[in-house]
Amino acid sequence: MPDILSSSPRHAPAPVRPGAFRTAIEAEPLTCTIGAEITGVNLADAARDDELFAEIKSLLLRYKVLFLRDQDISRADHVAFASRFGPLEDHPVAGSDPDHPGLVRIYKDLDSPPEHYENALHTDGTWRVNPSMGAVLRCIESPPVGGDTIWVDMAEAYRRLPDHIKTRIEGLRARHSIEATFGAVLPEEQRHTLKERFPDAEHPVVRTHPETGEKILFVNAFATHFVNYHTPENVRFGQDYAPGASHLLSYLISQAAIPEYQVRWRWSPNSVAIWDNRSTQHYAVQDYWPAVRKMERAGIVGDRPF
Repeated sequence: MPDILSSSPRHAPAPVRPGAFRTAIEAEPLTCTIGAEITGVNLADAARDDELFAEIKSLLLRYKVLFLRDQDISRADHVAFASRFGPLEDHPVAGSDPDHPGLVRIYKDLDSPPEHYENALHTDGTWRVNPSMGAVLRCIESPPVGGDTIWVDMAEAYRRLPDHIKTRIEGLRARHSIEATFGAVLPEEQRHTLKERFPDAEHPVVRTHPETGEKILFVNAFATHFVNYHTPENVRFGQDYAPGASHLLSYLISQAAIPEYQVRWRWSPNSVAIWDNRSTQHYAVQDYWPAVRKMERAGIVGDRPF
């Protein structure tokens, strides 16, 4: 059954206040572990209504990614809603809309250069010391078929790891790199300049969600290697470290590919996804060429993982 959340009733003759008599939000889970489609709300209203925004945030913490349709809102409304979660961030490669800082246009058409950043399972910005808290992504134009996006519940991925793997990775930390991903296609000088701006970040392999307390498997396509694996318990011979450590990292990264942890969303114009980047990964499926796909995303500055 859908979850139905509504504000406390208000009765006449009290004056009408914002949020009074509004339709209750309904949340319909899309899988057994992650994702819900919500109805009964307009994000332009939620950008200006504290109670409405609080309901949406509570649902986001529960389902990790929320989906909405028919959100015919302006770019200003998009930015205003996303800003309720915190300051917005720019992207060093994609940039942002000059009139709406923090709003990144992700437009793919026949003139777009080939790249394969989106169609890899990843968590946004883990190459930053403070990776993204989350994002609000709106579809402007969608292919008639294809171009779906997949999200993965990385708390569930950690929960279902074998106990001996949990023990083995406790306390491990990994390096995350923009140079080895976005920078890999750049000429050497530009690549080095990018790394100077964004030195490799180091994060725990298992992070704790700062609001829910969940343990989350926190390695993805941006992770290059463990930084503290070389201990007497882990390494007897060089073979244990190389390729032993890389095999373990590959195994952990591969957990995001398990369908039982995933939800898949089919886009339509004015549909929106809101996701918690701290506990998820995502993958934009690039199966729609030569159709056009235009998306706009507002990413939210996050905290330092612990």
